[in-house]
Parts: sequence; C-alpha cells; structure tokens
Amino acid sequence: MEYDVVIGLEVHVQLRTKSKMFCSCANQYGAEPNTTICPVCTGYPGVMPVPNYEAIRKTIMAGMMCECEISELSKFDRKSYFYPDMPKNYQISQYDLPFCKLGKIRISGKGFSGEALPDKDIGITRIHLEEDVAKSTHYASFSGIDYNRAGVPLMEIVSEPDMTSADEAYAYLTSLKLIMQYGAISDCDMEKGQMRCDVNISLKPKGRKEFGTKIELKNLNSFRSVHRGINHEISRQAELLDQGVALQQETRGWNDDRGATYLMRIKESAHDYRYFPEPDLTPICFSKEEIEMLRKELPELPAQMAERFVRDYELTAYDAQVLTSEKEISTYFDAGAKETKSPKLLANWIINEMLRLRDDSEFSIFEQIPFKNLARLASMISDNIISGKIGKIVFEEMYATGKDPETIVKEKVLAQVTDESAIVEFVKKAIADNPSQVTEYKAGKSAVLQYFVGQVMKLSRGKANPQSVIKLLKEQLDA
Repeated sequence: MEYDVVIGLEVHVQLRTKSKMFCSCANQYGAEPNTTICPVCTGYPGVMPVPNYEAIRKTIMAGMMCECEISELSKFDRKSYFYPDMPKNYQISQYDLPFCKLGKIRISGKGFSGEALPDKDIGITRIHLEEDVAKSTHYASFSGIDYNRAGVPLMEIVSEPDMTSADEAYAYLTSLKLIMQYGAISDCDMEKGQMRCDVNISLKPKGRKEFGTKIELKNLNSFRSVHRGINHEISRQAELLDQGVALQQETRGWNDDRGATYLMRIKESAHDYRYFPEPDLTPICFSKEEIEMLRKELPELPAQMAERFVRDYELTAYDAQVLTSEKEISTYFDAGAKETKSPKLLANWIINEMLRLRDDSEFSIFEQIPFKNLARLASMISDNIISGKIGKIVFEEMYATGKDPETIVKEKVLAQVTDESAIVEFVKKAIADNPSQVTEYKAGKSAVLQYFVGQVMKLSRGKANPQSVIKLLKEQLDA
C-alpha cells in the first residue's frame, strides 16, 4: 500500500545568555560537573525563581524572525514529571499561553540527499520558553547526573505537521539553525546540546485526511541522524501497516550505530504532566509598543542578506546562497566586499578556495586570512597588478604564513609585467620557437592563439598582462 508521510519537529534550542533562566548561575558549557549550581536550579525547598528578561527578549525576537504572533499576555506553568534529571520533580515551562505562536519558516534549496526542494512554508505552532534539565551520563555500572545544565534557558519550537520527507525535515532544521545563529539567539552547537530535535512521524493511507498514529523519535544528535531516523521509521511503520499491525503512540530512541529505532516508553499525553500555572511567577505582559520596540532590533536574516548580495554586489543567486549558508562566511564576505572594487571576484575566492581549504585546515582559515587581506588580493587581480594565476600562488602563501598580499608580491617579485616593451620580447620568442603553430594560425586556425598565450605566460612565469599578451601576439602574427 502507498502511504502519505506526516512529519512534525519539536526543536529545543538553548539560549545564549550569561545566566540561567530563573537564577544567577552562569550559563556556561564545559565547567566541572555540578559547579555552576545553586539552591534555585537544584530545587531546594522554599527558593523562589526570578525570570531572566534577556531569555524572554530573545525568545520573542526568535518568534518574530519566524513570523510568529507575539502574545501580549504569557505565563509560566509547572510540568510535573519524575526523572533524575529534573531536581524539583517538575519543570517550569509554558503550556497554553506561550510567548510566540502561529509562525512559519520557508524552506528551499536541497535536502540532505542533494535532491532539489521546491519553496515551501513550514508552519510554527508555538515557541515557548522553559528551563533545561540536567545531563545524565550512563556508564557500564552506574549513571552520573550533572546539574550544571539544569535551569539553562531553553526554547521549544514546535512545528506544524507540514513536512512529508526526511529531506524537508533536514531543510527545515537547516533554515531554523541559520535564523537562530544570525539572530544571535543561540550558537546551535549540537555537540554541546545547544540544539536538540525530536521527530513526530506518522503514516496514513495515501489520500486519507485523518492522520495515522504518531510516533516520537528521540536521541537524534545530528541533522544526519534526523534524516536517517526518519527514513528508517518510514520503512518500519510501512512494513507493520502492510502486515495489518495496529500502531500505538509511543516514544522511540534512535541507535545511530545500528541505524534503527527502539522502544523507550508508551507516549504520555498532556494530562499526564498535570500542568498548572506556576504559582511563584506572575503572568508576563507586553504592550504593543514594547513589542514593536523589540521588532526594531531584529537583525538581517539569511534570505534578506542573500537578496542584498545579489542586488548590491551583483552576485548570482547561487553564490549568494552559498555565502549566506553560515553566518561566519556571510560576515566575512560582507566585510570584505566593502574593501574591494571587485566583490564578485572576492566571492569566487571565498567559495572556490577558502571553503575548499577550510575543511582540511587545523585552524580557522578566516582568522589566518583576514577579510581585508583577501579583499586586497581581489583588488590586486582586478587592477592587473597580478594575474589570476599568480593570485593562486599569493593565496597559498597567505594561507601558509598569514602575510598580506602586497608583502608576498614584493618579497617574491610577483607583480604583473605591464610594460609592453618587455612583453613583446616574450611574444617574439614564443613565435620563433613554434613555427608549425605559426603556420596553423596563418592558415586560419585562430584557436592556436591561446596556445601562444600559454607559451608567453610560461616564458614570463605568469607575470605578463594577459590583455597585452593577446594584443601583441595578434600584432606580430598578423603582420
């Protein structure tokens, strides 16, 4: 039987703040276990939480960047459950009055498998703010709990069930991550647990309106795992449905080594968590004027920046998309483009050379070659001080030494020869050394001219100005 796939994502994003959500403990990754804790975030009786306004502000801005409606009235709720990672046996979260609701994120480009995706809007149901739980680490004979993470500000971004494939889910996560990074909301480093994803997936007979039984996938610690987990679960559920097995709502884990899901528990419903308004925190109100003030602080987002790159720097849509695929790259290019007369040439160097070397580099290539140096290299090429071929030699030296391009050109005597009296001597020698090619040229084979250009460039060690070389060759050969 053929099935329609229905996918929704619940993405948890840790906020980039100095302190935790309801106490003054440092929001710091990598500290010694159980050192950034206090009576509030470890749940001592009688302590009182104090909301972190910066976390609330960033949550609202995240909602604005996802085109959400911002609630003028919100409140926090208690979500009760009993796990070792939750010291109070309840989590301060939000239930029926979240800060943000009814937004959307546009996906486009390519999925994880490289398949082109049409533009599509993925709905956002809600974005609510809560406190993170502690981190559990399981060893062979015991488990450890690190409460440093308990109380860290955590957004939960819940999508509508609008995705229909693993590639769409991958594209959605990619777009969401970029928005959070461009907005300085979070670093979204999945290795540090700053971005975590749960997948809700169900299958229904093709064309049927009613959704099938929803199954949640957890322990997906990379975009690749999300893609693999979804595809596995689609196959697993389809096989069971074909056998007439009735699926039940459940939570399943993902084993990346085996490439398979496994049963964790029967899925809870909202009433199992016994939500009720947090009695220690008053509701939070924002006026329309305060919301609009925050809206004025919104940064330029990737799609807006890509449009500007095409408009202001005359880049192709593809180049603009590559350059805005990471905030570090777009910031580097944007700063460099203001320093050179040839932004298009600068873009080519970043895309074709910088990104090629970055994957194999042991250090940050963006720090090794500052944007001003690469911009000056692009200007030197566009001003015919050096040729593109010499530019590659200079670039490799910049990468190896960190020196600026002018110093390298001066030290290695690489400046382009523009004096035609010097170039003509190379031209005459190339013609004299290749009489059979001269005969071919005079017989009408104009393509042979490029052969002579190559010979002259070889004789000049790449320093001769190419335009002057072509001009002088035609003069000598046509005489």
